[in-house]
Amino acid sequence: MNAQSDIQQTKVLIVGGGITGLSTALFLARAGIRPTLVERHSSTALQPQARAFNPRSMEIYRALGLEPAIRDRTSILADFPEMIGADTLAGQERFRVDILSQVRPPATLSPTDWTMIDQDELERVVRADAENHGADIWFGTELISVDPAAGGVTALVRDLAGGAERHIHAEYLVAADGNRAGIRTKLGIEAAGPGELITAASFVFDADLTVPLRERRFLLGYFDQPTTGTALVPGREFGRWALGIPFGPESGRSAADFTEERCIELTRRAIGDPGLELTLVPLMTGSDQKVATTRIGAWVADEYRAGRIFFVGDAAHVFPPTGSFGANTGIADAGNLAWKLAAVLKGQAGESLLDSYADERRPVALVTLDQAMQRLQGRHSGTGDDTATIDDLTMILGYRYRSAAIETEAGTPDEPVEDPRHPSGRPGLRAPHVWLRQDTTTLSTLDLVDGGFTLLIGEAGADWRTAAEKAAGTMDLDLRAYRIGADFDDVDDIFGAAYGLGSTGASLIRPDGFVAWRATDLPANPEHELQLALTRVLARETGYAP
Repeated sequence: MNAQSDIQQTKVLIVGGGITGLSTALFLARAGIRPTLVERHSSTALQPQARAFNPRSMEIYRALGLEPAIRDRTSILADFPEMIGADTLAGQERFRVDILSQVRPPATLSPTDWTMIDQDELERVVRADAENHGADIWFGTELISVDPAAGGVTALVRDLAGGAERHIHAEYLVAADGNRAGIRTKLGIEAAGPGELITAASFVFDADLTVPLRERRFLLGYFDQPTTGTALVPGREFGRWALGIPFGPESGRSAADFTEERCIELTRRAIGDPGLELTLVPLMTGSDQKVATTRIGAWVADEYRAGRIFFVGDAAHVFPPTGSFGANTGIADAGNLAWKLAAVLKGQAGESLLDSYADERRPVALVTLDQAMQRLQGRHSGTGDDTATIDDLTMILGYRYRSAAIETEAGTPDEPVEDPRHPSGRPGLRAPHVWLRQDTTTLSTLDLVDGGFTLLIGEAGADWRTAAEKAAGTMDLDLRAYRIGADFDDVDDIFGAAYGLGSTGASLIRPDGFVAWRATDLPANPEHELQLALTRVLARETGYAP
């Protein structure tokens, strides 16, 4: 096993098979890099976990053609749009809020929308597509150790079914190992923030709640019994529910106190029916475990990278559940990192491009943490009012990147976000959505970003197409150019305003859908300017032939 021939080689090793790890595997596989993923659990999630995926996540999956498959698995929660608050389910409501109406983007803002799909269902879709495109995914395999070394990372893993151990050498390792962040912790990288807020006991039960429901339907119920912050959500099957009960040292409870009998008693208190008949359901098929404990915390890692090891998802940041930021932020982490790893591994970018992952994603996590905490405080204030200083759609679609992989313009505001309802098209922001038409087909500008770089050109900027073709050949890049107004009709005649371009201008969009650079009008030498921008964005050596 010590011989080099006994060590399995892979370009990227991903540790953790939750939605962030699986999405990283998917994005790499689609980019032509075959990763290896190890996950200690025997399968993808068996319980819903996250249940709402925001428009930005759906835009990312839509770019891969996965939106129909995901929407085919929409959960019953799509019909339950409201959040309620009360002392108990049977008690008088303190507030009722239609969550989806507050956060749903208009068709002018995004080509897609929120999707109510249970995380376990989404993981199955993502895993299947990742494997179909070459990802090597091993469930039931635990990480034993990681040895960072020059030129890569060597990991020792164990097959939990048979006990066999093997070494894997990867050029890069992506730690998607959850909020306990085992790899990051072992490397001595700490996290900052409010810390652990509370621990919650959660379990699934079957019960007929017809009477206390009083013909109401809801996405999420917050109750004060048996303790403030108790949360009730409907399951996939009629009559199945999940209950989360927070507890901490001050409550005098520990995880051991949540016996099956105790959980039944606490559920009756939450519902407000001391005689309720209910049955707890095992959390996993073939398991007797019926109660799980989850740490609800709030922190962001001090570093997102340690040499050739990168931290994504909950391994990099943990937010309270308010706002549905957790899994969605992890998916965006994966999308940001994967294209950069692929570009470096293909020799299309300099290694320092990878520094931009932390430069871009960590500030977003810090803002997200602040906003999640504001939402948490507002939700627990007893009114249900959203007191956050940044609205949901701006948080989801309007965050700004600053890094060496963005050609930030002079005069760019210092604010970490921009209202996407009034786009500027500046570099560092998500490319604005504009409806286009070609013959009888209607599509979005975002649909033109399909894994490589994309140059969107004004109607009179034909010279940019020649510049793009030469840049693609000279720099060995996947770079496609489209003239809006010529190749596609601008349905609402807003492309120039949305992207901040004149009729001869051009906007360079990165593979992750963010504007990297733009020229508002045609320069004297568009080929030179485009290649210079690509060289800087990709951290490449200069010296190309202009």
